[in-house]
Amino acid sequence: MHRPVSLPDDAAPLFTVSQVAVLLDVQAAFLRRLDAEGVVRPARTTGRQRRYSRTEIEHVAAVVELMDEGMTLAGAQRIIELENEVANLRAQLGDGRARRR
Repeated sequence: MHRPVSLPDDAAPLFTVSQVAVLLDVQAAFLRRLDAEGVVRPARTTGRQRRYSRTEIEHVAAVVELMDEGMTLAGAQRIIELENEVANLRAQLGDGRARRR
């Protein structure tokens, strides 16, 4: 008999700095810099250790990809903000079209 397993959602802070650094092939210092500059705000344990969610890891991965293409951190962050804004506007347009049908 299989028991259902409750998996945490994408926003659950589960991953340490070292785990994320290995996953994304970046230095832990780079992740700390992103936190200091407000690019991501990982949760903190009672011992003040950072814990990253899957959503935050995906955001950092997008930043890393854009920086690998030659963007500055500020430029990469702005591109991601604009991509998110476009996605939200498209969703709103789709919702409006669905309601008119």
